[in-house]
Amino acid sequence: MKINIITPMEIENEKVISAIERIQNKKHEYHLVTSEIGREATAKTMMYLPDSDVTILLGFAAIVGKESEMPYELRFGKPIEITTASLYGYEGGLFENGKPIRVQPKLNLPCLSSLTSDKFVRTTNLAEKTVVNMEDYTFMYLKRPQDFIVRVISDYLPHEVEIDFFEHVKNIDFLSAIEAIENNLI
Repeated sequence: MKINIITPMEIENEKVISAIERIQNKKHEYHLVTSEIGREATAKTMMYLPDSDVTILLGFAAIVGKESEMPYELRFGKPIEITTASLYGYEGGLFENGKPIRVQPKLNLPCLSSLTSDKFVRTTNLAEKTVVNMEDYTFMYLKRPQDFIVRVISDYLPHEVEIDFFEHVKNIDFLSAIEAIENNLI
């Protein structure tokens, strides 16, 4: 199977490459693209992807709640699948006032809802276990039926202490996310 993987940041791309290199007897052929962060960057990237059987948006996820109160499968560095995406706080343009998009899961991972926003999100008003980012709604809006989103939990909102994001995520490994793709896609 030919798989396109879109990562919003170069650090995510590097982690995907590292994980793929460690998979023995790969079942799939991967093509990686870094889109850059944001709705528009995601949309532009999707317009110029090479042919594939499936496209996966794969990147970090900030999740609402405290890690110490999350179940094991929602701890730091764990992969999840986004099966519902919505938009908040965007003014004007193609995706304004979009209704939530729901899809069936493709992998055997925990399934969460994602909130895409360009504005500051007051996370205290959001349901615990909501993922907050800037790309998922655009991807869901433009994707093909077989395409899907995998996120790797990188931080918890609201932050209890200030973090240096790139230092904070340095030790996250995307191997479990790539293994889920390898072992669940036919």
